[in-house]
Amino acid sequence: MTTEDGAGPHGALPGETEWDGETYQRRFDDLARSGVDVHGEVDFVMGYAPDAVLDAGCGTGRVAAELDRRGVEVVGIDRDASMIATARAMAPGVEFHVGDVASTEIGRTFPLVVMAGNVPLFTPEGTQAALVAGCARHLGSAGLLVAGFQLGRGYPVERYDADCRAAGLEFVARWSTWDGDRFDPAGGYAVSVHRLTT
Repeated sequence: MTTEDGAGPHGALPGETEWDGETYQRRFDDLARSGVDVHGEVDFVMGYAPDAVLDAGCGTGRVAAELDRRGVEVVGIDRDASMIATARAMAPGVEFHVGDVASTEIGRTFPLVVMAGNVPLFTPEGTQAALVAGCARHLGSAGLLVAGFQLGRGYPVERYDADCRAAGLEFVARWSTWDGDRFDPAGGYAVSVHRLTT
């Protein structure tokens, strides 16, 4: 199980709380206890063997905490304070920031930035290009941006690809699931990988 079903935080402005982090995280905890694999995004990211990752729009830190558990240095950022409070409680050894990756500077770059959980769909309409550019600013040379989000919800992959190009990113590959299933344009989900070229 991954967040391909539409789950995702991100919507409040910095310092505001629109989501309840504990309630949101409880859903994934319950799924994990029932035996569902909730770490498909992490399995996918680990295929690129990054030594450090920025989890952009990290929510409650589910992905960041698992990356940390697997020995990856990870930093998480989300603009919802409630989500970050839950993330800090769940993974106290991970560095988390309250802020919008579109405008916040972490002060370092990463070989890989991941946006899991429909992050581009939970940013205000018209700001997706700034979100992508913010992710690109945090990539090191030839760094990878990995993003998964639902289709048919107002942000088509063609527009995402155009935003990536404008941010200096080139298309690498696309799948329909975090499990690496072949991409189907008529499907409901896309996992895209782009590489920094500038």
